[in-house]
Amino acid sequence: MNRSQEIIRTSWIGIAANVLLAGFKAAVGILASSVAIVMDAVNNLSDALSSVITIVGTKLSQRPADRKHPFGFGRIEYFSAIIIAVIVLSAGITSFIESVKKIFDPTEPSYTTTTLVVIVVAIVVKLVLGQYVKRKGEQLKSDALIASGSDALFDAVITLATLVSAGVMLLWGVSLDGILGALISIVIIKAGIEMLASPINELLGTSISADFAKQIQKEVSDFEGVHGVFDLILHNYGPDVKIGSLHINVYDTMAAHDIHGLTRRISTQMYERHGIIMTVGVYSIATGENHRAELQAKVMQTLAAHKDIVQVHGFYYSEKSKYLSVDVVPDISVHDDAAFVSQLTTELQPLVPDTQVVIVVDHNYSE
Repeated sequence: MNRSQEIIRTSWIGIAANVLLAGFKAAVGILASSVAIVMDAVNNLSDALSSVITIVGTKLSQRPADRKHPFGFGRIEYFSAIIIAVIVLSAGITSFIESVKKIFDPTEPSYTTTTLVVIVVAIVVKLVLGQYVKRKGEQLKSDALIASGSDALFDAVITLATLVSAGVMLLWGVSLDGILGALISIVIIKAGIEMLASPINELLGTSISADFAKQIQKEVSDFEGVHGVFDLILHNYGPDVKIGSLHINVYDTMAAHDIHGLTRRISTQMYERHGIIMTVGVYSIATGENHRAELQAKVMQTLAAHKDIVQVHGFYYSEKSKYLSVDVVPDISVHDDAAFVSQLTTELQPLVPDTQVVIVVDHNYSE
């Protein structure tokens, strides 16, 4: 069973649990002639909506790529998570408004043995369901499932708080219904905002984790012939598709045929292990005892001595074209790139009189 199939299977379990719970409440409500319990059963059917949205979103995200969408439809999963997060956020806001009303106008709860049984069953089912769905969401890295599971858990917590406040009211005559409801509603609103943040960041283009970046760099560095990995960039087109690029250092003595084979092996491994469609660029390292190798060492040493420079790479020099370029990654303390480039160019120019010096400012997109 692949990831999408597991997400859909988990969502169907959520729908089945809510339908069974709704059927149980409806049967009890009809037998007890309780309109409130019957209406609560209808509400349980609406709770299955988040699971339906997850299934629809997952199905749509599996549509094959077309000319207008060459990288597929994987990002639809993020829209599903956003919709469910909005539902959770709306529920939290509605609950907060109703709870505040109860603070100023408390009502004495009226529970029968039948309603208490229904409430306890509902709490247990929602807690078990919520934990299961949320855990599966974390395992499958599905924001939609995580949001759906959280929705069920919040339903259970709100119902439990109502039951606790009713018990306190019946035993000691103190109304905590509104206060507890307001506090829990604030927690739900906060969680809803956090749920929104994750898929929205993915759509906007959040950076990959530092650990994953280091893992990719290490795997590529382990290839024979690679003497440095730079400029890692990854774009997320859904949980299963990533488009990326990076540069590697190779000795200038390596033949084009060998470079071709090396970059092909790297691209293949990145796709097989991580689902990354990786483009591999090449920087050459000057070797031997010649002017280019000596100049490379001097330029690298000069730039590396700067405390404002995190990394130096991509050295290129053409004596014939009178052209020298090198890439630098500045520290975050550098805000004026133009002034920084001007300063570095002035320092390097004496090393290569009558030569055009180009400083390329790179930024770290992967950490």
